[in-house]
Amino acid sequence: QVQLVESGGGLVQAGGSLRLSCAASGIIFSLYTMGWYRQAPGKQRDLVADITSGGTTNYADSVKGRFTISRDNAKSTVYLQMNSLKPDDTAVYYCKGRASYGMEHWGKGALVTVSS
Repeated sequence: QVQLVESGGGLVQAGGSLRLSCAASGIIFSLYTMGWYRQAPGKQRDLVADITSGGTTNYADSVKGRFTISRDNAKSTVYLQMNSLKPDDTAVYYCKGRASYGMEHWGKGALVTVSS
């Protein structure tokens, strides 16, 4: 059974930092592109950042220079370090794993709230 479990969400003041973690099980983690997405109330779910199996990263323009995605294949975990947080970063953050053949798996999400 595939599971992606996010952790590390919470309430933080503007300008602060949080690190999200997503622990995966039931997949060959090293073969998956892993991504972080977010969905604010009333808005669509958008890509925040992703990282390929080879370590290539991609970021949304709104988070470039503030967020860093990384992965630890030995721990089957992907991270999202979020610095200089803004109220607009408030959202539920979801982890997604995508295999090369197209299969996708999602976590249940972690709420991040940034107060002004």
